[in-house]
Amino acid sequence: MHIELRHLRTIRAIHQAGGIARAADMLHITQSALSHQIKGLEDQAGVELFVRRSKPLKLSAAGQRLLRVAEKVLPEIEALEGEFGGLRQGSAGRMHIAIECHACFEWLFPVLERFRKAWPEVDVDIRPGLAFDALPALRKEEVDLVVSSDPEELQGIEFKPLFDYEPVFVASSQHPLAQKTFVEADDFRDETLITYPVDRSRLDVFTELLSPAKVEPRAVRQVELTAVILLLVASNRGVAVLPDWVVREVRTSSDFVTRPITENGLTKRLYAAIREDDADKPYVAHLVRLAREIPVRLQRGELGRQGPL
Repeated sequence: MHIELRHLRTIRAIHQAGGIARAADMLHITQSALSHQIKGLEDQAGVELFVRRSKPLKLSAAGQRLLRVAEKVLPEIEALEGEFGGLRQGSAGRMHIAIECHACFEWLFPVLERFRKAWPEVDVDIRPGLAFDALPALRKEEVDLVVSSDPEELQGIEFKPLFDYEPVFVASSQHPLAQKTFVEADDFRDETLITYPVDRSRLDVFTELLSPAKVEPRAVRQVELTAVILLLVASNRGVAVLPDWVVREVRTSSDFVTRPITENGLTKRLYAAIREDDADKPYVAHLVRLAREIPVRLQRGELGRQGPL
């Protein structure tokens, strides 16, 4: 037998309406057309699907079995139709994000909280891009956006600037280097440098300062969490270099000092890498806009990193 979706919708409508006339109205077809559908389906099945001469019209045992299939299949089909409709209208989709910047979790979570409320039908996921090649994954459509501070010339990929940030030196207020107005590469020679557990090629302090100057710290200690890095720095167990937006809320704390890297300071820029084909999707553009807006609002003190967004 050949069962079509219209047959499943018919059996469900008749069960819900309790009669041919009301079911026909629900399905927006004539009673005659509905009767022909029923007869054709019963001819294919070789069994009666309804108990004749019953009021309201009742399903037979075979009809009940077909109804159970309809109630299982039709909601999934309707959900799929809604999902496809959302894709056509730009209100639904997928946003899987890879992060090449370890500290970016500090501002990305508030961004995604606001994004989730605006686009509840978009599937959001985060993958640490440091664990795999994020940009090739973007080209293969394994992820949809890469947060990176290292733009490249890649066909089909756009790097949209998000915001500039300053890598700053962070030390205990009791540390001897706290007396300086800025620090240089040589100041790190006798220090324990506390960093995130990533390759040096991903750390601004090495790529922008220490490696060009061929300076090696006395020791490098890798720590996963920003809060723990700051705790160790406050305890004078080492020094760190972090983006200014990470430590902005503790700048006024008596436990810490922050100092520029070199006399003129360092400036870096963060980017969102996306596929060119996705650039016009409304939810992609909105996410990029939020990623630009929230760090600025944090800098102005309009939002707390842990506050509601």
